[in-house]
Amino acid sequence: MLTLQYIPHTELQNMESEDKIRKLLNLVKSDRILLVEGRLKPSEETALIERTMEMIDKKFKGIEIGTIYAEKKNIQPYELLKKQFLQFLGYREGITIIGPASIVKEIKRDPNKIELLTRDSKRRKK
Repeated sequence: MLTLQYIPHTELQNMESEDKIRKLLNLVKSDRILLVEGRLKPSEETALIERTMEMIDKKFKGIEIGTIYAEKKNIQPYELLKKQFLQFLGYREGITIIGPASIVKEIKRDPNKIELLTRDSKRRKK
């Protein structure tokens, strides 16, 4: 069975980076594909990948991660001000998908869609 778990921005916004990474990794290690509202900071994404690499073993094969967000062209001044204000408050536009490499084969993305390719469950070993 495939489990998708939505994590709203409000659930992570006040957490320290290390706590955020620990929470995300614990959920992914329990074979869940996470749909995280917003994006991680580049430093958090880097730390997540580093921590993942340290944890790889026979049972945990790592993660696949992908982020999608729409880049608006010709943005109106009031929209730009709103966007900057939200970024100041810590909100990061978009959605991030994080899943265990034992389930997620590949994440393909472009500005308007994201494709999540999964591995055949019959081939996966628990």
